Amino acid sequence: MEEIRGKSVLIVGYGREGRSVHAWLAKYYPALRVGIADRNVETELVSGEKYKGATVYNGEGYLFHLDEYDTIIRSPGISPYTPEIQKFLQHGGYMTSATNVFFSRVKGVTIGITGTKGKSTTSSLIKQILSAMYRDVRLVGNIGVPMLDSLELATEETVFVLELSSHQLFDCRYGPHIAVMLGIVSEHLDYYPNLASYANAKVNITSHQARGDYLVYNPRHTFVRELISSTRAQKIIYGDEASDTLSTFLKDGWISVRTGADVAPVLMMSDVPLLGNQENVLAAVTVSRLMNIPIPTIARAITPFQPLPHRLEFVGEFHNVRFYNDSLATIPQATIHALEALGSDVATLLVGGLDRHIDYAELGAYLRSHPVATLILFPDTGEKIWMSIGVVTKRAQKAHILKRFTASSMEDAVKLAYLHTPRGKICLLSPASASFNTFRDYADRGDQFKEWVKKIGTLPSSVSSSSLPN
Repeated sequence: MEEIRGKSVLIVGYGREGRSVHAWLAKYYPALRVGIADRNVETELVSGEKYKGATVYNGEGYLFHLDEYDTIIRSPGISPYTPEIQKFLQHGGYMTSATNVFFSRVKGVTIGITGTKGKSTTSSLIKQILSAMYRDVRLVGNIGVPMLDSLELATEETVFVLELSSHQLFDCRYGPHIAVMLGIVSEHLDYYPNLASYANAKVNITSHQARGDYLVYNPRHTFVRELISSTRAQKIIYGDEASDTLSTFLKDGWISVRTGADVAPVLMMSDVPLLGNQENVLAAVTVSRLMNIPIPTIARAITPFQPLPHRLEFVGEFHNVRFYNDSLATIPQATIHALEALGSDVATLLVGGLDRHIDYAELGAYLRSHPVATLILFPDTGEKIWMSIGVVTKRAQKAHILKRFTASSMEDAVKLAYLHTPRGKICLLSPASASFNTFRDYADRGDQFKEWVKKIGTLPSSVSSSSLPN
């Protein structure tokens, strides 16, 4: 399928992926008339001989010129529901994406991973395992490497491991050879009109797969099972032993693989250096078996794998308090997952952030039945999370959350954590919210947490205590 149509292309959104598209067009379509539409883009970014002639549209009216181009290439950060894009499509305009361009040109095997949480860890683990046998394995996509940048010198022997977000899959017209569908819960409701629209974008990972392709999923996720009911791909399960083909599951503490009537142990889950990532490991092992990686090779590849930053990352122990950075937990279910993984030693929880209109009732119910001693709340959702816990009697409150504080900066939050976390316990940053109202992104939030934890933690206890707020 030809994804670049006509004689002119407008790149809508000029972040990392938009710049990658621009470079790719300059190399392979030098005769095209190219425009760049981005509210905040600076003309200097697209100046120079390489990009000479590109027209830049910025400011409030950056989307006013869509109908002047034959093709628009939408970057993931630009919602397809914006009125200007919807009007363009209703009038017969053609829109594509870097994801579509990539799939239309790729050689080799493609393995796509999507889901609300766990994509990066699953993708990275698959890449590490496959690299033990395949010489050219490339990890690209939402994890930070633009897909088009990875096409150079790829062959039929190249294996692409693709982390795919809902934004990248929204209008995807192709399917990978192997698709992995992790769990799906509400997120990005500031981008999509409802959960159904978000989920429909995710399910595009399998909508265009062929009968010879594979879809890997956990049948215990009822919502996912319903979404993928019409796929043409061969279904392969993980997380459940019941299968007459291939399945990967946990039994008696062992990660095990069933192939027909045969069950083979891979390794003990306790030997996996990933706290609370059972599902991601099972999905990665399943894909590895589909790719014919021997079980001993899988076990050897998993053992040295290190957790990715900002995902239940152990920061250190200071003044006899253990600190964990789970800044990537931007939804309530991820925070619940972190609390379950760390157990009852969590005494202080840092939560809250940008309001994306997510329901916090599930998190509130969890905190009622699994209490922590102290909540430190960030705007804007910190107060919503506190309210979701509900009104309790004074007697019940003593058995649940004893202290509640608000913080507008990470410095203040960490100082409060040092002051109020009992020795021998855990302080956890797991915000259940996006970061963009107070921090640049989740990585900035996590990095600031680690910085302040270490800065205050390396002071003598008497000095650090005296610097804490009253």
